[in-house]
Amino acid sequence: MQVVTIYQTLLHFVGVVLLAMGALLPIVNPLGGAPIFLAMTVSFTHDERKRMAKAVAINSFLLLIASALIGAYVLDLFGLSIPTVQVAGGIVVCGIAWSLLNSPNSPPPIQRIGAGGATPDDLSQRAFYPMTMPLTVGPGSISVALTLGANPPEGIRALLATALAHVIGIFIVALGVYFCYCYADRILQKLGATGTSVVVRLSAFILLCIGVQIGWNGVHALVSNSFHLAVAPG
Repeated sequence: MQVVTIYQTLLHFVGVVLLAMGALLPIVNPLGGAPIFLAMTVSFTHDERKRMAKAVAINSFLLLIASALIGAYVLDLFGLSIPTVQVAGGIVVCGIAWSLLNSPNSPPPIQRIGAGGATPDDLSQRAFYPMTMPLTVGPGSISVALTLGANPPEGIRALLATALAHVIGIFIVALGVYFCYCYADRILQKLGATGTSVVVRLSAFILLCIGVQIGWNGVHALVSNSFHLAVAPG
């Protein structure tokens, strides 16, 4: 009987880890974000890009963990709702994507590696904004992380086990971010100059669409909530 209980607990633990990974990976999408990362670190050397990728991965991990474990309490403290975060984040994502789409053509990143010139302060600042938030961990990822942390199980042991499973799942996602960003130049080098330019523009357009969708989800939720409140019986 005890063996069965341990097996069920282990199965539940693995299920929570896989749930966190399966829910966050498609939204964070580190492989799809690699061209954007490369375009925004075009003047960096390979070592600087590697440090930037590490910083973005660490920031992403901490931000997702904080959203999953205490994000709902922080939103309640400031009286904010997830739809509000989605609207604001969608606007920011659209602005960044629009600037990338309309940026003038320049030599592709794979031809400009080694230019250097980034200071440690510049790396640190850009690693969080805009590289981590909202480009890597945006409103959609934060919403999913908040959902994962909602309705925690009863009991200290179950709560700790679920939190640990979330930590492991989010750590794997952050590890994917690090490897995809760290070797973004090598991934895109196979495409050549024209292919890289096409992928960067296409990724920027997809990012714009994602920003519109995130913002629309927030607007739709706010309008729906207002409508339900208006028609609710007094």
